[in-house]
Amino acid sequence: MDPKGVLEFASKHNAKIVDLRFTDLPGLWQHVSYPINELEESSFKEGFGFDGSSIRGWQSIHESDMLLFPDPKTAFMDPFRDTPTLVMICNVVDPITHKPYSRDPRQIAIRAEAHLNDSGIADQAFFGAD
Repeated sequence: MDPKGVLEFASKHNAKIVDLRFTDLPGLWQHVSYPINELEESSFKEGFGFDGSSIRGWQSIHESDMLLFPDPKTAFMDPFRDTPTLVMICNVVDPITHKPYSRDPRQIAIRAEAHLNDSGIADQAFFGAD
């Protein structure tokens, strides 16, 4: 699904909230929710700001600003919420350099898979809970 498709999907399912999810270094789900009207096509290019110092092992208070970029391919409706909620998994990005955050487990997995492919060790990797 692309960003426009996500907005259509959210409208079709009468979503009221967008829940942006990511994991911290120990692998615990973290999330932040916004009213659905905060989600626009530009949100996929501009991201959503959040406080990285509130995540264990991430940023110190003086460099706490971080960005979440929703991955439109991960969009789904949360079947357990009373209020219709659109969920997306996000990539965490440094707001100054706009580079992927080095402590984002999703980025670590992407880099690990690229290394396996580039080195010829493997052309596919599977990651899961321990």
